[in-house]
Amino acid sequence: MAKIKLGILGGGGNSLIGILHRVAAYMYDKYEIVGGVFNSVWEESMDFAEQLGLLTHRIYKDFDNMIEEELKLPESERMQVVSVLTPNFLHYPMAKRLLENGFNVICEKPMTMTYAEAKEIRSLVTDSDLTFAVTYTYTGYPMVREMRHLITSGKIGEVRRVDVQYYQGWINSVIHDKAKRSATWRLDPEKSGMSCCIGDIGTHAFNIAEYVTGQKINYVLADLNYLYDDNPMDIDGTILIRLSEKVKGILRVSQIATGEENNLRISVYGRTGGLRWEQENPNFLEYLPEDGTRQTLTRGQGYNSAISLDGTKIPSGHPEGIFDSMGNIYKGVARALNGEPYHDGEFPTVVDGTRGMDFIEKAIASHEEGNVWKSIEV
Repeated sequence: MAKIKLGILGGGGNSLIGILHRVAAYMYDKYEIVGGVFNSVWEESMDFAEQLGLLTHRIYKDFDNMIEEELKLPESERMQVVSVLTPNFLHYPMAKRLLENGFNVICEKPMTMTYAEAKEIRSLVTDSDLTFAVTYTYTGYPMVREMRHLITSGKIGEVRRVDVQYYQGWINSVIHDKAKRSATWRLDPEKSGMSCCIGDIGTHAFNIAEYVTGQKINYVLADLNYLYDDNPMDIDGTILIRLSEKVKGILRVSQIATGEENNLRISVYGRTGGLRWEQENPNFLEYLPEDGTRQTLTRGQGYNSAISLDGTKIPSGHPEGIFDSMGNIYKGVARALNGEPYHDGEFPTVVDGTRGMDFIEKAIASHEEGNVWKSIEV
């Protein structure tokens, strides 16, 4: 089968997101990067394409030029899917126009700047036969997928409590300097949206909680921290969650957790046991049965589920990580584009992206209205 023709918007230079997506696209030999717009400065975009060894005749001056020129090509030659890796404020206009012109989309999160925009994108996808994926990357880890399988198959009994932590410390070097915090796009509402911490990493915590439990978070109550009066964006927060009247939990997220790097961890406790996974040690899943006989489950073993093993490329004992996780999402999208069967949960969809935007808005509103409960509508 011919490789899927992939276009990329953003992600040039030393962008972490850029290399993550490019490696993921190449990982299973499903895609061919054919062009795009890596940088808003055309000359820099061309230079970067040459560094990657790409032909430059489809490196376009800007997004509008790319759409115009790609539509002139025969359908068999044009980009089949476009990855949107730009700053947040460009996600919605780019995704919207791509969908309106018949392009499938892989979009970084948060999907849009507002919940209203997210609902519009969802409607465009629903009314078409196009595929739309949102890269909540951590759902691609084999042991996260195994955690989902074990919980939904009843391994720990009825879920009682969910606890998610996502701690980073990177913004400490920025937030305490007025000039730096005023110049960082992550802290600029015009470019980042209404939220920094909740929009950036809080949505990951929200998504992974729903993903592994197979349940929806129905209500949130947030207490956020902005630290400085002139800082318009949250950088830390604690959010109580309710999945039902009997299932509750907490999301703890921070970008001022001094010394932390990328400490995402999730624990789910059921009637007869618990499960715990940590992103910085991703190849292991802790099983905590009620009788105290703790077990460490490892990636690539025959006892793992089909979706977990499908996302495992090398034998157990050889570490896999974030590139592999994103690669599994790209593989799921490729299966959808090629009309092949795929597991439920192989890639986050436009529904997940829309719920993420509703979550961001409700968390901000909860805090601003005096720490009150808000319902997630989607």
